[in-house]
Amino acid sequence: MSMEFVCVSEAPPRKMFVEELKSVSMKMHTREQARDGEKQPKQPEERSVSKWDPTIDGYLKFLVDSMVVFDTLEKIIQHAFYPSYDEFRNTGLERCANLAKDLKWFKEEGHAIPEPSSPGLNYAKYLKELSESDEQAFICHFYNIYFAHSAGGRMIGKKVAEKLLNKKELEFYKWDGNLFQLLQNVRDKLNKVTEGWTEEEKKRCLAETEKTFKMSGEVLRLILSRS
Repeated sequence: MSMEFVCVSEAPPRKMFVEELKSVSMKMHTREQARDGEKQPKQPEERSVSKWDPTIDGYLKFLVDSMVVFDTLEKIIQHAFYPSYDEFRNTGLERCANLAKDLKWFKEEGHAIPEPSSPGLNYAKYLKELSESDEQAFICHFYNIYFAHSAGGRMIGKKVAEKLLNKKELEFYKWDGNLFQLLQNVRDKLNKVTEGWTEEEKKRCLAETEKTFKMSGEVLRLILSRS
């Protein structure tokens, strides 16, 4: 009796949505910023950070406007207009308390702390409105803001500290606990939240990536401002 064995190929594992978010966001980088970057650098902050010429005044503007953006994000999550936002409370990635410590230190060092400026205020206003009108698009900003800060943001902080702060590491770039694990926990939550989304909702989320880079880039550009 002959026996036939039929090889059944397994379907490739389904790509988790966070991987799609990462893939789209990497393409928004320039080649100077990331190996997989596809954009041509047009703005000063899109060049390699090693070529930047930051100023203390510009860096303070950036920190103040970052505080506005992160404070808005944290309040949106705490008040949870959509139930899915509840998943992202107290992730350990929150930055407001750390930024407050840094701004206090700068003030004690004799630096004048500027008022928030248009880039941060405009972004915060946009996030507040978006969080109530488009859950999927808002999640795109949530992902990109926190994950960008934990990666490229840390590198920027290190380079700026070398040039301006005698290598002092600010609290903005420190986390309680293991950062890798904190990020993985949030990835898992993002995959859980997006699991029930339709393809149209996922596309809408991914399509918002360009806007996140535009508005975050305007805040980041403050580091290089001269006045």
